[in-house]
Amino acid sequence: MKTSQKQHVCGSTLVQTINAPLPLVWSILRRFDNPKTYKQFVKKCELRSGDGGEGSVREVTVVSDFPASFSLERLDELDDESHVMVISIIGGDHRLVNYRSKTMVFVATEEEKTVVEESYVVDVPEGNTDEETTLFANTIVKCNLRSLAKLSEKMVELT
Repeated sequence: MKTSQKQHVCGSTLVQTINAPLPLVWSILRRFDNPKTYKQFVKKCELRSGDGGEGSVREVTVVSDFPASFSLERLDELDDESHVMVISIIGGDHRLVNYRSKTMVFVATEEEKTVVEESYVVDVPEGNTDEETTLFANTIVKCNLRSLAKLSEKMVELT
């Protein structure tokens, strides 16, 4: 009798406070069709289906020094009122299998600041530990959130 091994799943939540108003931050973040604006690992992005709204699928080509070449991602939820975005990775040549992230944007308690909270779950690949997988995914998410903050704050300075 064949037994199936249960897949390990890990996840994390990361938070970034940005010195910029929520409408500005959300206007950058919500652009599913243009993640290259702030995600430094993205070389190019093409919509495979949809118009950039819920249900759209994009193919993201990543920079050459990344341990992958592309990722296929679906926009599961985009709520402009609640400032929530949910994305699932549905394919690609990387180790982030069954990756699903939820990004929420809030007004910070301090005036003109925004809090971005991104949480995710992902399968732990065979041969990897929960810690290794979390460290890898956290590094990517942290870089993306820092880059979003940098871009948003620079745009505020220019106005």
